[in-house]
This record gives sequence, C-alpha cells and structure tokens, in this order.
Amino acid sequence: MNKTIKNITKGFGWGLTGLVATGAATAAGWILFSRRYIRHDMPLDPALDAERKEFDSSHAGRISYYMDQRGQGAPLVLLHSINAAPSAFEMRPTFEYFRGKRPVYALDLPGFGFSERSDRLYNPPLYQNAISDFLKEVVGGPADLVALSLSCEFAALSALHDPGLSRSLVMISPTGFNPPRVDKIAERADQRGSKHQVYAVLAVPVWNRPLYDMITSRPSIQFFLNKSFEGLVPEHIVDYAYQTAHQPGAQYAPTYFLSGKLFTPAVRETVYQRLEKPVLVIYDHDPYSNFTMLPALLRDCENWQGTRITPTKGLPHWEAPGRVFNAMETFWSEL
Repeated sequence: MNKTIKNITKGFGWGLTGLVATGAATAAGWILFSRRYIRHDMPLDPALDAERKEFDSSHAGRISYYMDQRGQGAPLVLLHSINAAPSAFEMRPTFEYFRGKRPVYALDLPGFGFSERSDRLYNPPLYQNAISDFLKEVVGGPADLVALSLSCEFAALSALHDPGLSRSLVMISPTGFNPPRVDKIAERADQRGSKHQVYAVLAVPVWNRPLYDMITSRPSIQFFLNKSFEGLVPEHIVDYAYQTAHQPGAQYAPTYFLSGKLFTPAVRETVYQRLEKPVLVIYDHDPYSNFTMLPALLRDCENWQGTRITPTKGLPHWEAPGRVFNAMETFWSEL
C-alpha cells in the first residue's frame, strides 16, 4: 500500500514537473517569437483625416493632436479612452460630426498614437496636466470636453484643478461609479500595494513586450472590442488598434493601465462630486464600467445630467451616433 502511494506521488511529481517545463518552454518560445518575428515599428497612418500637429507639454512631453478650426463657437476637445491600444481614432465619429460646426480638437494622450511613448511614470496627474497644458497652450479658451471611459477621470481632474480652462464635460461610459468596497480582503490587498506588485511583475523587461504583443494580437483585439459593440465591430477599428499597438514604446503606458495604476481611488467622492461644471453622462451597459452609483450622484448633484443610449455597450458614439450627438447638442444649448 505504501509503495503504491509512493508511486502515485512520484508520478504526480513528474507530471507537475512536466507541466511546468512545458509552460516554461511555451513562454520562452513566445518571447523569442515576439522579439524576432513581430514588428514593433509598423507605419502608423493618421487616425483622422484632418490636420495633425504637435506641442510640447512641460508636464507630459510631446503631445499629438488633430484639429479642424473652421467652425464657430466654444472649442470642443475630444479625449479617447485608456486601454491596451487606444488613440484618437476612437473619437472619429464625434470629430467627423462636429468638424466645420465648431472648432474641434482630438488628442493622442501621452503614451498613445503619435504622442510621446517613452519609458516613464504614467499616472493620473500626468494625464490631468497633459489636458490642462493643451487647453492652456493650444486651445487658449474655455472648452467643452468630451471624454471616453477612464479618460473621464482625467478630464474631471483637469476641470476641478484648472476650472478656468473648461466650460463643460461630457462623459461617455465613464469609470468611477463602482459601489464602495465591502471586501476586506481586497481592501487589505490595496493597502499592501498590490497594484505596485502587479506592475512590478508585468514590467519585467524580458516578458513585458511579449506579453503586450499577446494582448494586442488581432484575435485578442477583436475579442475585447466584441464586448463593446452590440453589433459587428467595424474592421477598420481593429486594423488601427493593431497598427497603433505595434509602435516603439507602445507597451509602457498600457502596463500601468493593466496594473490598475491609472485609476484615481474614490474618484466619485474626491473628484466627481466636487465638480461645479455642467456634466452630461452618456451610458448604457458596459463590460468594463459599472454604473451602480451613477443614479445617486445624478440625484445629489444638480449640475450632473444622465442620458441612457440603448442598446449600446460602451461605445455609443459609434453605434448610435445620431442619438448621442443630439444629446450633446441639447446639453450644450442649455448651458
């Protein structure tokens, strides 16, 4: 009997060793494949059919932006989301609709698109200051901000700390409305700096870029975008996301995002509720954002409005542009 147990234990040990060895060999093979066969300097087309310029932010380095100044009225500044492969391309329907009607700008935020992608610290103050610097140095007057997903937090930080630079804020599928945590284990993990630990693991140079290449493969991009559309994902969105993800330094900012370091803790209480600007939230269902606490904020803050555009999944300006733009124009007409 004891001999049988020893044989089983020995066999299990050999099996576990084999699995570990196989996993290590697979990982090593992917790292080698990433370095030798995946191109990290693809030609990058303009995200928008518009004039593209750059300016140097004292806080965020080189910032690329698209502009069309033919229209009249308050300037409109568009801010794409933060994910593994974002760019100004995400705001294309909004830019195309408002160009010629009013001055409109669309940024590539730090770490993305044609903007600087250096290996540096990426955090909420960097993005807040990049937006404020742009409004101050390029736009030069109070603007209406339209932000998508996590960038709503950065736009709100800018509007809170530099109130003279913006007139209003439209949030499309914003983050920051999760219910308060009651999970003591998760709370203690945050207190121990779990985000720093995750970042330290993801940022190891040996596998940082290969891991990012896996996340931004075409099948992976298609998979995640499928979650954000009720219908079919336009192929050109996938194409551009793949293109912009295969640039030198493209992995640096997303590594901070994937480790959770770009989110502002308790942003609803510390930032959103303190805003005095008019705010419009456009939302529905979103696999990446939770709107549980939004009704309470809409009830408690008179300067906040909410418009639900159904059925959409996080990118309503792509799936229901007419209703989204009508909601925006109605909101601005009442300022």
